[in-house]
Amino acid sequence: MAESRQLNAPLMYGLVLSVLMVSAPHADHMPLWVSALCGMLLAWRAYLVRAGLRSINRWAPPAITVAGIVGLLIQFHTLFGQEAGVTLLVMLTSLKLLELRTPRDATVVIYLSSFVIITNFFYSQTIPTALFMLATLLVIVTTWLHLQSAALRLKPRLRIAALLLAQSVPLMLVLFVLFPRVQGPLWSMPREDLSKTGLTDTMSPGSISKLSLSDEIAFRVTFKGAPPLRSQMYWRGPVLSNYDGRNWTPSKGPTGRKPQLDNLSGQTDYTVLLEPHYKTWLFALEMPTRVSIPAFFTYDFQLRQKDPVSSRLQYDAQSELSYRANAEEDPFQLRYALLLPPGTNPRARQLAQEWRATYRSDDIIVQAALRHFNQQGFAYTLEPPPLGADAIDDFLFVTRKGFCEHYASTFVFLMRAAGIPARVVTGYQGGEFNDLGGYFIVRQSDAHAWAEVWLQGQGWVRVDPTAAVSPARVQSGLAAAMPNSTALPLMARTSSAWLLRLRFNLDLIAFQWDKWVLGYDTERQFSLLAKLGMGDITWRKLGLYMLGLLGILTGLFALLMLRGLHARRAEETLRLYRKFCRKLEKAGVARAAHEGPQDFAARAARAMPRQAPSIADITALYVGLRYGGAAGRDGLPALRRAVGAFKI
Repeated sequence: MAESRQLNAPLMYGLVLSVLMVSAPHADHMPLWVSALCGMLLAWRAYLVRAGLRSINRWAPPAITVAGIVGLLIQFHTLFGQEAGVTLLVMLTSLKLLELRTPRDATVVIYLSSFVIITNFFYSQTIPTALFMLATLLVIVTTWLHLQSAALRLKPRLRIAALLLAQSVPLMLVLFVLFPRVQGPLWSMPREDLSKTGLTDTMSPGSISKLSLSDEIAFRVTFKGAPPLRSQMYWRGPVLSNYDGRNWTPSKGPTGRKPQLDNLSGQTDYTVLLEPHYKTWLFALEMPTRVSIPAFFTYDFQLRQKDPVSSRLQYDAQSELSYRANAEEDPFQLRYALLLPPGTNPRARQLAQEWRATYRSDDIIVQAALRHFNQQGFAYTLEPPPLGADAIDDFLFVTRKGFCEHYASTFVFLMRAAGIPARVVTGYQGGEFNDLGGYFIVRQSDAHAWAEVWLQGQGWVRVDPTAAVSPARVQSGLAAAMPNSTALPLMARTSSAWLLRLRFNLDLIAFQWDKWVLGYDTERQFSLLAKLGMGDITWRKLGLYMLGLLGILTGLFALLMLRGLHARRAEETLRLYRKFCRKLEKAGVARAAHEGPQDFAARAARAMPRQAPSIADITALYVGLRYGGAAGRDGLPALRRAVGAFKI
């Protein structure tokens, strides 16, 4: 019965609020019926508290649990993995609220809530998420303090909870800096939601124009010297050589000889902070020659690593802006770069053959195609009309409106039809410069597609047919090419100066968070330790340093708490003695400023003989507590009782 009385209404509401705050962020990715079920369970418990009911039918929680697990099995076909596991944990935590009867049950809910907090970082590791989880933790600790001492009011509980969290900050910093960093993502659980916004290895009409509607960040770049011109910022990604009449995909043929770059000039060095996109390719300026992490170049100059980029990745790179790529190309690759699906787009084939018959030089044919785009009424738009079965013919001779993928695809088709090896390259072009932080922001709205043609003696040469139609897209960005398009994301069309400054300030904060907190990997850890004079550090030494610092900090906190406890004890002792003196003063026996406690007690006893024993006892307790006598552990409560019972 004593235990049941501790679960009062404020405590119950605190538990409901704790579960609500740790579960609410998951509503965005949990199945709708699970979110509705958890909301119903929380509302049910709140109603029971308001109605003064302690529990429900004992069979209800098991029945709901079984039904929920069956629903999850139908939904996910498993109870394991990130999505199913987190959903199950959130649902069971909400269900636990229905069987609250004892402080032990409340403690379990508090522990479960503290664990669910961690799962929120599976999906978002941004500053707002961290701040919200900190506020959630404050609520949980405040609820836990209520469970420990129901006599404390809300404000003192909040103050103590905030103090406890503040005391944990030094320990957290020691663990963050010294705890051995693991390679790969911290939350290395299998993910099912890999359909993250970003480039894929397939391009079809409309695929990149849809991607350009997103203002999500793809990566940030800091140049170590003067940055290149925006028109030179082609961030190379997937290379597509296979065309089936609708979609462009990577080559499926043999890789041929190793890539070869020569005639290099225009060196530039930079650092890339790449957001996770769950593919193996990395992004670098054409053409990269060096990268600081394990990576390799494919035969078509894609920069890749062995594993998908599943966590934020930082690497240094070096590129040469002027180059000659594979001037001696494998004959098989050249033949493969001429393949076209038979029987498709006859009008485009005829136009290319006319150019071949008119112009003998491949260079001149390339210029003829670009001139055709520039002079024949083509338009650059995010909302191109739909195309039929012969998509290239429809675009060239009917709609003449398209986005970069339309121009790149059509140009490569025309080149192949004219006998010039060509392929599509996708990636990003340009970037937005944040002058507050001195770095470039490359967003998904900067996604772009261009072409490469192989010319005798020159190798693979970049050609951007979009620039022939809309030079502003390459020189100034998407917003400059479409200044009046409301379809563009807000970040791509913001022109207000104060809003731009606000956005740059917020992004600078997020960039530093990503770089120094989320990007604090093994390389950064050892670099920091080297700057601190621990260049020869080993994992064994690192563990010893970490344990030593944790022990020192824990000892200091213990001493400070004991000192604070002693100070509060002395303060309470003095307060009680002054209360005792005020009672004597009301009886006409006032303590003089120079009078010690024992002299005052002797004088008061002579003036009030009947109260002499009580006066002597109270004075003895006070002197023992105040000046280190043998008052014992129970001295302060005894003094409190004696002063309270003292009557004149």
